[in-house]
Amino acid sequence: MKIELNLSKLKTKNTEPVQYYLPETDILLNDYLGKKITIKFLNELNCAKCGRKTNKLYGEGFCYHCFLTAPEADSCVVKPELCQAHIGISRDMEWSKTHCLVDHYVYLAITDKVKVGVTRYSQIPTRWIDQGAIKAIKIAKTPYRQLAGEIEVNLKKVFSDKTNWQKMLTNSYEEADLYEERKKVVMNLAPYLKKYLIYDNTIYEFSYPITSPPSNIQSTSLEKTPQIKGILTGIKGQYLIFDNSIAFNIRRHTGYKVSIEIEN
Repeated sequence: MKIELNLSKLKTKNTEPVQYYLPETDILLNDYLGKKITIKFLNELNCAKCGRKTNKLYGEGFCYHCFLTAPEADSCVVKPELCQAHIGISRDMEWSKTHCLVDHYVYLAITDKVKVGVTRYSQIPTRWIDQGAIKAIKIAKTPYRQLAGEIEVNLKKVFSDKTNWQKMLTNSYEEADLYEERKKVVMNLAPYLKKYLIYDNTIYEFSYPITSPPSNIQSTSLEKTPQIKGILTGIKGQYLIFDNSIAFNIRRHTGYKVSIEIEN
C-alpha cells in the first residue's frame, strides 16, 4: 500500500491499547506493527491553516502569515497563562469562544515523571494520549483558559510541565501515587486559586501499541533524513517507533507532504 498525504497529528481512539490512525485516512496503524514502513518527503510544505505551499513552516505547521494571524498559532496555545480572550482580546473571538472561553482542566499526568498540564474539556483524554501519559488525574477546573494557565504556572514550583520524550518512549517512568501527588497541589497552590480545585478521584490509565519497548531511542526528522524506513515496532504519544531504535514525531512534521509505503 502506498499513499501521499500532508502530515498532521495522528488520530486516536482511547481503547486498550490506544488505536492510531494515519491523518486524512481511516488506516489503522496498529494493524501494521511488525511491517516495514517507508516515509519519503516529497519536498513540499503546505500550511496547516490555509493550505498554501510555502518555503518554510512556523510553529505547528503554519506559513508565516498564518503564524502571525491565525488563532491556532497564538501564544496562548503553548502558554495558556497568556490568553486574553476573557478580557476581549483575541486574534479571532469566535474561535476563542469555543477554544478559550470554555471549561479547562488542570491535571497531573505520568509521562516519564509527574507533570502538570492544561487542556480544554473536550480534549480529554486525547491530550494525555498525545503526550504518551500512562496515568492522569484532573486537579482543577476553570471557566476559561487563562485561569487554568495561571494555576499551571503556580504549580511549576512543585511539578515539571515538560516530558523527557526519550524516557517516555523507553517506558522509563517514575512510579507515583497521583492521589499523594494531588496533596502537594493542595499544600502548594496559592490560596486565591484553591477555589478551582476539584476532587475527582478518577485515575485515567492508558496503554500503547508497542511490541517491544526500545532500550534506547533517538529521533530523526525529514530534514535530516528525507526518507525514513524501518519495521514499525510501536506507537506512543505522536511518535512512530522503528526497529532500529529510531523515533519519528508525526505531529512535529505537520504540513510536510510525504509518500508512505506500508508493506502488506
